[in-house]
Amino acid sequence: MKRFFSPSLRQRLAPHARQRSRVYCGLLVAGSLLVAGLGEVAPQPFRKAATATPDAQIARAGEPWQIASFPVEGFQAYTSAFGYRGSSFHYGLDIASPSGSYIRNWWEGRVVEVSDDSACGTSVIIESGDWTHVYCHMQGYVTYEGGTRVFVDSGGGLRLAEGQGVATGDRIGRVGMTGRTTGPHLHWGMRYQGNWVDPALVLQAMADGQRRAALPQ
Repeated sequence: MKRFFSPSLRQRLAPHARQRSRVYCGLLVAGSLLVAGLGEVAPQPFRKAATATPDAQIARAGEPWQIASFPVEGFQAYTSAFGYRGSSFHYGLDIASPSGSYIRNWWEGRVVEVSDDSACGTSVIIESGDWTHVYCHMQGYVTYEGGTRVFVDSGGGLRLAEGQGVATGDRIGRVGMTGRTTGPHLHWGMRYQGNWVDPALVLQAMADGQRRAALPQ
């Protein structure tokens, strides 16, 4: 996915502390835009992504950020930011949503890990080119089928096996309270080329991309 970014956008996505205060001032506005039904990044409606690699999608997209999907239905609030919390570092963005709300895959990719035995609770990790996105505290459990680890949420009608491909906007889980958490929410983590990135910067870029795409040509 290297063509996804211009040099200036790469700089915006670097998780520098001096950027976070500016971005979080506008994040509630960005979140409101993303869940208001503007384009494919809003929770509903979703169009299934074309069967192609992320690079191929990006190469033909006039505004690549429109391809991405907001990661949760039933958005309520952002409850914990990326960055230091006291003496520890929080490697993601917490997004509150009612228990049982569906979680959507941010970008087309492949399931590289499912787990239910850490502070992250029942979780799914998806790889999309240079990006890795992490979804934590979901409902359900992990089991083995023929030696392959499989995430199962029977109540939500969901099943994901390691190695399985998933499209942009696919439902991949439901908000729960597994792992170390005090309330129902999605912990959403993102890495680019192995480095942790503030998801708030990604959401801001998605909202900015929608604004640009809406401008008269």
